[in-house]
Amino acid sequence: MTADAVGLRLGPLLRHIGRETDGRATVWVETERPCAAEVRCADGAGGSARTFSIAGHHYALVTVAGLSPGATTAYEVLLDGARVWPEPDSGFPPSVITVPEPSSAAVTVTFGSCRWAAKPSGEHDPVGPDALDTLASRLAADPAAERPDVLLLLGDQVYADEVSADTRAWLAGRRDLDEPPGAEVADYEEYTRLYDESWRDPEVRWLLSTVPSCMIFDDHDVIDDWNTSAAWLAEMRALPWWRERVLSGLMSYWVYQHLGNLSPAELESDPLFAAVRAADDGTDELRAFAARADADPATVRWSFRRDFGRTRLLMVDTRAARVLDEGRRSMLDPEEAGWLREQALEDPGSYDHLLIGSSLPWLLPPLVHDTEGWNAALCRGERGARWARLGEKVRRAADLEHWAAFPPSFAALASLIAEAGRGPEAPAGVYVLSGDVHHAYVAEPDWRGAPGPDARVLQLTCSPVHNSIPRMIQLGFHFGWSRVGRRLGHLLARHGRTGRPPVHWERTGGPWFGNQLMTLTLRGRSARLRLDQAREAGPGGREGRRLIAVEERELTGPED
Repeated sequence: MTADAVGLRLGPLLRHIGRETDGRATVWVETERPCAAEVRCADGAGGSARTFSIAGHHYALVTVAGLSPGATTAYEVLLDGARVWPEPDSGFPPSVITVPEPSSAAVTVTFGSCRWAAKPSGEHDPVGPDALDTLASRLAADPAAERPDVLLLLGDQVYADEVSADTRAWLAGRRDLDEPPGAEVADYEEYTRLYDESWRDPEVRWLLSTVPSCMIFDDHDVIDDWNTSAAWLAEMRALPWWRERVLSGLMSYWVYQHLGNLSPAELESDPLFAAVRAADDGTDELRAFAARADADPATVRWSFRRDFGRTRLLMVDTRAARVLDEGRRSMLDPEEAGWLREQALEDPGSYDHLLIGSSLPWLLPPLVHDTEGWNAALCRGERGARWARLGEKVRRAADLEHWAAFPPSFAALASLIAEAGRGPEAPAGVYVLSGDVHHAYVAEPDWRGAPGPDARVLQLTCSPVHNSIPRMIQLGFHFGWSRVGRRLGHLLARHGRTGRPPVHWERTGGPWFGNQLMTLTLRGRSARLRLDQAREAGPGGREGRRLIAVEERELTGPED
């Protein structure tokens, strides 16, 4: 590379892939300075875009056109005409774009959440092998092996409030960590450091360059327990550093994660994307957007829909779209709830599988569910002001803010799933894909004798990709599924006068603890589940790690 050549700072990330007759895909990059970014494919497909600038950083989202359905092609990235990807002597196979046949009903979906950036190769990692690193190593070792059609990252892609030792030292070189927010990120520049640390990991960088991805945030992308309650939010807004933190979190999420969730057609009609690209520096436009989104969540929709042949994915924002007023507390604001309902019910019979991506599980261990419902009743004043004050303290201390902590929203989702899954044109399966809780399990509901769905409905929870969970909390989750735990939950529900939830559910798999990924293989009306855990397979650093299948089962088949 010559002295005046433009360097590739981050990426490429292969994001959206369509199934049009003339296939299109999007590729995201961050560059060292303004330039023209080009993606050039071996089969002649390609595309280019000028970078846009945010807070001194430079990005491009390139739409690649002319891709052949049913074909796989290698690609390279050029900046101002000079090739920067693949890197020389990288040791990885070429990055490729695979476009399925438009009529294909088959899709393989791999998902998980909660990923601390992995330690550099050769350093001891106290939380064990990173599941994404290990998946990348497996695919790189055998490029012909079956790979996911899409990777769903269900929250906590970065940890703004739990930084690594290296990032802490970097922060200390910028500012006094004795001043709030201390060793947490404070602004946009510090957020870019988190993405650098996470996505420059060689294995993850290659994996994200060759497997399409969809992403949604969870709390640690901004701060632990983000938007837990109205009282929590009021206290945070009174802190002098909070506004910069939340605006920077939303701005960086839009740039690094959200844009790539959108199709080329959605990007072409997005007024903010147009304004940012048209400006010499789009910081002010993006910051104003983030300020509106923070002040009134109904002004923006982070949720999105993707269709993979006859599989429909609805990725749902369960953080920024909340209504926190205790009198009308809801996981989704009315606009977001209306969008979810519309997308789930549109064109019945047009899909065989409905996937609802929610960073937070819908069905929890029964004791946890009843505790959250009890707490919600206390906080809204069911037992008086004194209990309400206690309830707020307990809610924050115990992280009681999943779907169960929003009882009307829990019931509304149950009702929507039943409606979408019922009738002669019902899908074979409705699967709620979630993370957050640092373990994996399968749970299956029934509708207590009420009209339920004809489709098979499952809660599929998989977390973490690379994180840890204390032994005591592991034991607590085991207890939460037990008969004694369920009876204790019933007592709490009685005290809170919550009534019974509209569905009853049982755990039918797990709990499994470790760094892990779940994979759904969907073909026609059949579905197969596999859970892989990253394990040390002997000495040799990352080369000695393997993904081990700890669970495999058929979920639905043609007879279902």
